[in-house]
Amino acid sequence: MNRRSVFTLLLLLLLHLGGKAQKWEGLARTPQMGWNSWNRFQGDIDEDVIKGIADAMVSSGLRDAGYTYVNLDDCWHGRRDSDGFIQADPERFPHGMKALADYVHARGLKLGIYSDAGTETCAGRPGSMGHEFQDALQYARWGVDYLKYDWCNTADVNARGAYRLMCDALRQAGRPIFFSMCEWGDNQPWRWARDIGHSWRIGPDIWCSFDSTRVFPTYVQCSVMDCIHRNDSLRRYAGPGHWNDPDMLEVGNGLTAGQDRAHFTMWCMMASPLILGNDVRSMSAGTLAVLTNRDLIAVDQDTLGVQGLRLFSRDGLDYWFKPLAGGDWAMAVLNPTRRPVSCTLDWQDFNFTDGEVSGRSTAFDKHIYKVKNLWTGRMEGKTSVRPKAGRRLTVPAQDVVAYRLIRQK
Repeated sequence: MNRRSVFTLLLLLLLHLGGKAQKWEGLARTPQMGWNSWNRFQGDIDEDVIKGIADAMVSSGLRDAGYTYVNLDDCWHGRRDSDGFIQADPERFPHGMKALADYVHARGLKLGIYSDAGTETCAGRPGSMGHEFQDALQYARWGVDYLKYDWCNTADVNARGAYRLMCDALRQAGRPIFFSMCEWGDNQPWRWARDIGHSWRIGPDIWCSFDSTRVFPTYVQCSVMDCIHRNDSLRRYAGPGHWNDPDMLEVGNGLTAGQDRAHFTMWCMMASPLILGNDVRSMSAGTLAVLTNRDLIAVDQDTLGVQGLRLFSRDGLDYWFKPLAGGDWAMAVLNPTRRPVSCTLDWQDFNFTDGEVSGRSTAFDKHIYKVKNLWTGRMEGKTSVRPKAGRRLTVPAQDVVAYRLIRQK
């Protein structure tokens, strides 16, 4: 290792030992939005694929809808050089990561990268264990904006220490980099990672199923509904700068149109990261319409920064509410069952105070709200301050009805 590299790494290590470094602030005032390669491509990625994705995110309007990160997942790695610095796979990325970052940045997007806290990544590429400060410095030199940090091959490793170490390394490398913790919820990171990561996974990987869990000998894959159930009780840990992450979106990967709507709606209601997992180069117009629903994106990106809650379930339907800035509320009526379910809405059934997080009250007995359907875009009248039979609606199987309730002054 040359003298300059040795000096730089020693300086970074001394800074780490000398005091508490924290994550970069200001990078996650609202949940992150972008794209990740794993759900659709898994390890089959190269620079042409990533460039094509970046181009498509611009031409499709995804960038202008708020999706800014283009994130490489596992299998971009080559070997470490003689000084220990990680290099990109020269066959898959012949022009290197700096050139790829420049390409992505030139299109008004940001580049994300992947590593692992263990000795190897989940796919057997070099992990960051023992090279945390070198890797962080390399990412900064390349112009990387986002790090997804996985948890494979970490037997007997302290999770809090491992993620804190990489947090410190990123900070000392000197470039603001979003830190996405992919620890799978094994060690309950929501209880200790607020000052370490900008988001943390709350469970195992998602797969393209609405309600079926996939079980393997050593791991499981969660359905959309599994992810919702796991996240339901964790809302008090989320907020501006630190988000619960139920995993990437499977919209456009084979779910039905109704399941896609329900999936996307619930991620927005839960103030979840919106990380696309489909091939945006060849998606259908229907998939694009779901992913660019600006009314629902506004719910996810609302500046109040409160994760929604399931108020109650009744007759097969789940009733969700999310307080929004300015006194509005988002409401979702989710049908997780495999049959259509009808209901009648009486607004007085939904009088409650969010005592756990926001302190906000719906106060349907005092306030009137205009009702906007977030999937049709139509205004559908107003709420009533008096108990009465309200609107009758039928929610199709594994679908959702979503409203923005606009408080009248």
